[in-house]
Amino acid sequence: MRTEVAVKGISGKNIYDFMLNSTDKDYQEWWEGTHLAFHTIQRFPNDLGNLVYVDEYVGSRRLKFEGVVIKLIPGKEIVWQIKKAVRMPAWIVLEFKDNKGGVVVAHTLKVGLAGIGRLLDPLLKLYLNKGFENDLEEHAHIEFAKLEEILT
Repeated sequence: MRTEVAVKGISGKNIYDFMLNSTDKDYQEWWEGTHLAFHTIQRFPNDLGNLVYVDEYVGSRRLKFEGVVIKLIPGKEIVWQIKKAVRMPAWIVLEFKDNKGGVVVAHTLKVGLAGIGRLLDPLLKLYLNKGFENDLEEHAHIEFAKLEEILT
């Protein structure tokens, strides 16, 4: 599930820095009533391996999870692997492509198992259905427009 959003007046570095240093207060101010919590539980040198807590609504669904930062390209990309007790076969990827007017943010949710585990992927589609995909796309468009407002 991938959504691209053009954001004016800020850079990928602005969003990258915000996401790596966000507090619950910052996250709530970003989208009051929808973004409930986002903070670093455990921080590592250079932020690789950081563990964050996320609590938000996407459509009518409340999503609560931890995410482990597994990849960082400063100002260009952040990848979190979703964790619930153990690391799940699910990743949130934010990619930033700066341009003259601002940045294009690509928000991707990747979910799925490898190898023989792929046989279980149809079960994931029961939860991650077209309705969720539509809600996630709408969520990304609204939230990044709001982020433009608070970072400029």
